[in-house]
Amino acid sequence: MIEERDISVAMRDGTRLAVDVYRPDAPGKYPVLYASALHNKDIQGPDIADILPPQPAHAPLWFGPIEAGDTRRFIANGYVHVIAQPRGSAKSEGHYGHEDTDHYDLIEWITQQPWSDGKVGMVGISGFAGEQWRAAAQGHPALKAIFPYDACSAYGGMFGFRDFNPGGVLHSFPYLLDVFSTVHESRGRPSELPAAEEDLWRRAMRNPDYKQYINLYNILTQKGQRTFIMYLMMTHPWEFDGTVERAVETFKKIKIPFYTGSGSYAYTYKLHWLGAQHYFQNVDAPKKLLFTGPAHLERPFHQYHDEIIRWYDHWLKGQNTGIMDEPPVRYWLMGANEWRTGADWPLPETQWTKYYLSHWETLSTEPPRPASELGAAAREPDVFTQMPVTRTTKVERLRYMTDPLPHDVTVAGPITLTLYAAIDQDDTNWIIVLKDVGPDVSVRTAREGERDVPSTLPERELTRGWLKASYRALDEKRSKPWEPFHKLTQDAIAPVKPGEVVEYRIQILATANRFKAGHRICVDITSMDVPTGTGAMTNVEYIPYHVCSSKTVTHRIYRDAERPSHLLLPIIPELTNRGSV
Repeated sequence: MIEERDISVAMRDGTRLAVDVYRPDAPGKYPVLYASALHNKDIQGPDIADILPPQPAHAPLWFGPIEAGDTRRFIANGYVHVIAQPRGSAKSEGHYGHEDTDHYDLIEWITQQPWSDGKVGMVGISGFAGEQWRAAAQGHPALKAIFPYDACSAYGGMFGFRDFNPGGVLHSFPYLLDVFSTVHESRGRPSELPAAEEDLWRRAMRNPDYKQYINLYNILTQKGQRTFIMYLMMTHPWEFDGTVERAVETFKKIKIPFYTGSGSYAYTYKLHWLGAQHYFQNVDAPKKLLFTGPAHLERPFHQYHDEIIRWYDHWLKGQNTGIMDEPPVRYWLMGANEWRTGADWPLPETQWTKYYLSHWETLSTEPPRPASELGAAAREPDVFTQMPVTRTTKVERLRYMTDPLPHDVTVAGPITLTLYAAIDQDDTNWIIVLKDVGPDVSVRTAREGERDVPSTLPERELTRGWLKASYRALDEKRSKPWEPFHKLTQDAIAPVKPGEVVEYRIQILATANRFKAGHRICVDITSMDVPTGTGAMTNVEYIPYHVCSSKTVTHRIYRDAERPSHLLLPIIPELTNRGSV
């Protein structure tokens, strides 16, 4: 191949961006696969991949920002790989946030090069995927298709509040990412902000929930000069007015084919899996969705390149690869450990089924019976009290489980928990964990050894959901039974009256799992999670913890006939789900 590094390309306003080009060492014109992200382009090329073999996510040298794709693979299949650095990062001039036409201008430059055949697609995951949506909305006619895997937020741009912080519960991903990443930030003496921003900053500085995480509080003291996305979330912990409406307009601008997706690991990152689903559901164009397994992708990124090349051989080279003849949705079914296909997402054959929180910490498809039959004691709540992370690492919980299942149960799609609860403070975080518990064929009896669920019983976490109690207000018009759509704007935030029983509808991120016969469906209701490393760091990948309450909070969960707390699960009937591959 021919390598050309640090080419300087002028945008329409004169700002110059740094670009690397890798192309076949043979005469001719080629279709181009273009990648762009804030992550340093200098660690994306084949020279790094030649030294660093693919690292699984649990490996100590796994490094998230190596995401632009397998250059040698693209070149070998007759493509040019162009990797650009957006303005305001690394070797590019300007300030990030002022690049509304940069993708258009860079694609225009690509089409004018002697090695370009005038057809462009885009590659790269995560941050590189987020830029693909922005480029598609800018609408250059040479951009024929995109492949934004690990898609990034659909509402509010790449770091949009809604997909980034489901239910308004802030988390530490931007902090963890920037500690390890390659974003260039300059710092000086913190200066006074405009009056309105200064007021928001002072309010954030007084927030005891922030102050207990001294690593995050340290970012606040620097007034946005470091880890700006984390700073912005703490000073503006809400969705800006008009965000949803602007997103709807962006959806209309995207006209080209796209292949999006993420993996079942992505409930920890949230923005990737929610972004993929929201774009897939809202953009009217030829499209495909890939929902993969529980392990994060290796770095350097090389997986799914067979599919990427099939996609672009179809859209850029006009070859009949058969990719558009296949069902639009392909997903990995955990438990069964096999690929399945579907016609849409959620799957049209879904049987939405309620599993009620029941007495003795059980889950049941039978609705609770009225107190007139069971007596007044049936209306008493289940209770847990959580101390803050400054005083304990023990996460308290209420756990509800089905009996061992008599047959396999397939769950695939988004999930909702409707929860009737009271707290003794004015706010808390609801953190909901869905698990597959098993194998176990035991029953609960009075015999020795059968009274309790064994403490050694294996359990596998599938997905989570979050809701800050004060962010509970729903946009009823946009909500669906399987996906509550919370308002999340500043004026919708309302503290809870201590002791008042409130109905919460909590979004639990989609999953795909077969609960095998003898296993149990389990839901944990908690309000705190804990950093896994010292100094508020994390031990594996960049899996984030959340900003939790600095107060001790008592939670009361109601599950009687008048307040029937329940899960809504997407059950897939096996007789009609024969799309395995």
